[in-house]
Amino acid sequence: MGEHQSHAMDDSEIDSLLGNGGTGVVSFADGDEPYAIPISYGYDSDEGSIYLRFGFAPDSEKRQFVDDGVTASLVVSDDTGGWRSVIARGPLTSISEPAIQDGATESIHRMNIPYVTIHETPATEMEFEVYRLDPKELTGRKERP
Repeated sequence: MGEHQSHAMDDSEIDSLLGNGGTGVVSFADGDEPYAIPISYGYDSDEGSIYLRFGFAPDSEKRQFVDDGVTASLVVSDDTGGWRSVIARGPLTSISEPAIQDGATESIHRMNIPYVTIHETPATEMEFEVYRLDPKELTGRKERP
């Protein structure tokens, strides 16, 4: 097996990987307890914000981790034609559904935030909430050709 080296991605490469939305893994820490889940996201490169759509089942343990003001890390990766990944870390801000429906958050309408269901709970019993992640750190690494 050959040794794979990596190097930093520039801003345009990061924007390219994030696109206007997709899926990744978001993680939180609560004291010594880490928590990571698959998530769907949208990305607005103009404002540099990432929007995360959380689905909460009635008995969801996510509720103890996801809250306004908590710090989250999002990892988005791709391994087509050599691996690359982006890590975004920063605080979450709750975005209310009425604000989305009223068009107050125009950037969300320009994005492609997939509906990803990894639960056995029917979507009709889920509560979906959108949070904005404001990256304080946004870094990317890619495999050196």
